[in-house]
Amino acid sequence: MKVAIVGASGAVGQEFLRVLDERNFPIDELLLFGSERSAGRKYTFRGKEIEVKLLQHNDDFKGVDIAFTSAGGGTSKDFAETITKYGAVMIDNSSAFRMDADVPLVVPECNAEDALNRPRNIIANPNCTTIMMVVALQALENISHIKRIHVSSYQAASGAGAAAMAELYEQYRQVLAGEKPTVDKFAYQLAFNVIPQIDVFTDNGYTKEEMKMYNETKKIMHTDCEVSAMCVRVPSLRCHSEAIWAETEQPVSVEQFKEAIKNGNGLQLEDDPQSKVYPMPLFHEGCDDVFVGRVRKDLANPNGLTFWLVSDQIKKGAALNAVQIAEYLIKVGNIK
Repeated sequence: MKVAIVGASGAVGQEFLRVLDERNFPIDELLLFGSERSAGRKYTFRGKEIEVKLLQHNDDFKGVDIAFTSAGGGTSKDFAETITKYGAVMIDNSSAFRMDADVPLVVPECNAEDALNRPRNIIANPNCTTIMMVVALQALENISHIKRIHVSSYQAASGAGAAAMAELYEQYRQVLAGEKPTVDKFAYQLAFNVIPQIDVFTDNGYTKEEMKMYNETKKIMHTDCEVSAMCVRVPSLRCHSEAIWAETEQPVSVEQFKEAIKNGNGLQLEDDPQSKVYPMPLFHEGCDDVFVGRVRKDLANPNGLTFWLVSDQIKKGAALNAVQIAEYLIKVGNIK
């Protein structure tokens, strides 16, 4: 198995290295690619030092079976043909192809089979906020069809990249030292603050991030469910949180949904409010699963449930989901 990582020096690229190693992903040869800025850097993988190659339009991807790409939408669009022309399956972490009709958008817990139909040999990894939400929604959908979702996300600095995480650390240091905080990666100072904007605003008043949750949920779950999202940047480091209100066709009890979470794929139930047990970003960095708590009936809707989610944005929200797609392809014999 010959595997490539494009964008190896970024936060998600580094997470790919960790996830591939910890899951003992079958790799005979690993290639790392990056920009001029990162080319030449060296990273150790399974005891072997690998140098990052400059990503170019050449034959470097000849013989590559799977290419994990996380270098931004522009790079993905520019290099897609170069990466796939010799048969490599490109699993892309950007937004470049997510809503293209001929590119499957896959969360393995929901729609793994969609990855088998890929006319362009590209599979899109969804937005991090969508991934964690649909993993939980699938458990509920299996009980009764979901008609409507309202979701408020509380998104960590990591969603804006490694430099944004570093900026958050620096802002806290600067504020505590009485200095003027550096603001570059966010619209405003994030330390000691929350920002109700992620990505740019669209004509309907929603941000692109919020519209991703609307559109991607429909495509992944093959559903007519309506989704209304409010996405907020918060000063946590790498775990996103979400508060969800879900309306189903038939009433679903709290007990039914909790049992579905316990038996669901990629889910863990943390729900004992009397003992102050509920998911929090502080405790789930580096974890694989989506953690669910605060499950209760929606007081405003007899067919409604409301609950709280936490998941590692860099891991399940990016690298792990992509690796799980590749594992599925190998399992079903769709790739050697």
